[in-house]
Amino acid sequence: MDSRLSARALVELLGLWRTSEPAFDALADGIRLLCLDNRIAPETALPAERELAAALGVSRTTVAAAYRGLRATGHIVSRQGSGSVTRPLGRTAAARWFDHGGIDLQQASPPAWPGLPAVIAEVAGSATSLVSRSGYDILGHAELRAAIADRYTVQGIDTVPEQVMVTNGAQHALNLIAGTLLRRADRVLIETPTYPHAAETFRRAGSRLVGVPVDARHGWDLDRAVQAFSRTAPVLAYLMPQFQNPTGRWMSTEESSVFARAAHDAGSVLLIDETTADLRVDGPAGPAPFTTGPWIRVGSLGKSVWGGLRIGWIRADGDLIRRLRAARTSHDLGTPDLEQAIATRVVARLDEILPQRSALLRTGRDTLTTALAAALPEWSVPEVHGGVALWVELGAPLSSALVMDATRHGLHLSAGPRFAVEGGHERHLRIPFTAEARELARAVDILEESWRRVTAGVDLPAAGPRPTPAEALV
Repeated sequence: MDSRLSARALVELLGLWRTSEPAFDALADGIRLLCLDNRIAPETALPAERELAAALGVSRTTVAAAYRGLRATGHIVSRQGSGSVTRPLGRTAAARWFDHGGIDLQQASPPAWPGLPAVIAEVAGSATSLVSRSGYDILGHAELRAAIADRYTVQGIDTVPEQVMVTNGAQHALNLIAGTLLRRADRVLIETPTYPHAAETFRRAGSRLVGVPVDARHGWDLDRAVQAFSRTAPVLAYLMPQFQNPTGRWMSTEESSVFARAAHDAGSVLLIDETTADLRVDGPAGPAPFTTGPWIRVGSLGKSVWGGLRIGWIRADGDLIRRLRAARTSHDLGTPDLEQAIATRVVARLDEILPQRSALLRTGRDTLTTALAAALPEWSVPEVHGGVALWVELGAPLSSALVMDATRHGLHLSAGPRFAVEGGHERHLRIPFTAEARELARAVDILEESWRRVTAGVDLPAAGPRPTPAEALV
């Protein structure tokens, strides 16, 4: 059965949608963006034309023309009894709107570490021994698990291989954990803004998300966090404490202590996502948080080495690893041997690899911040010392409108609300600095032009005090 989106809810999601003419094109683009960002899920029935027209204050003809445009690009389909229903978007539907020859900054993934081809060639040379195995392993090769455990131990988190499971990337790890630990209607505490695919994972498990604000300048809202733990007693609390995505914030010792104590008192399990933890660019970031406690940790090689090397891991106590192993066969049968053999060699060289990644990310960050300061000085750009992106404050709730306009001119970004848990963040834009310097410079040129167009005739507020984390949700 299709879920149905009310006209009021769609109007709230669209925000300031009418930033171009004709109106039906602007409305269609706004709904496309919501579909592509997964803020409107596939198989959702859109409001009837008359109902949406009344809510938007436009003619029914405008809505009808917008829906026709969405059908033409494959974003919605007419279904008897349901009206206009959104479709799962494959490459064809997306390509009809997106110019894939443009600059894609939706995925914040650095290019592959330059030494990776040589490692792959080395592993390929031992193909005879690899193909003598089953080809996959449900728990992970002993050598790779030992290498991951050793790195944790060196970081002050005593770990043995029996506390490690190798997965097909960090996203696979999150899905496995959610499917094992969560039941429908369980509450999950989560930062907002946050990594959107994590939020989607917990929602698919039937969980109710409880958002705690985090801000690039002010950090985590500790009062809200303590209240949320006490009031909702979440089963799980998902955090990215080291170079949080998208804000780039590093959690302080005080902040991590408050979360650890509140989680303990509520009987909640902390799930620590460390996929960006190794991506230090420069400067002090403080001691690593959560080095003690029975917490679940998730990591991967996707950001530090290459997104195409689908190797991640879960570090947890032995009992949970055994539960995850028993549950995994309903998801998949294991991680491929070839990728694990590559990863074993790569993990052994991380101390060599990570400084090279830092240099790459530093160039991107410095190029992006310098270009933004020159072209868009009215925007507030945070100072970050690691991670993959800048969480920029625009000064007006125009993020979705800006992304729509930039898309039409060859720059693909995700609007601030894509990272929200309970709505909001229209005043923010995530801009990754993982691309080449010349692409980032060109991206800022496009953003400058798009910003001038979407703000034409808009009364922008005068510069004033920066909002608190809670106010930043607006």
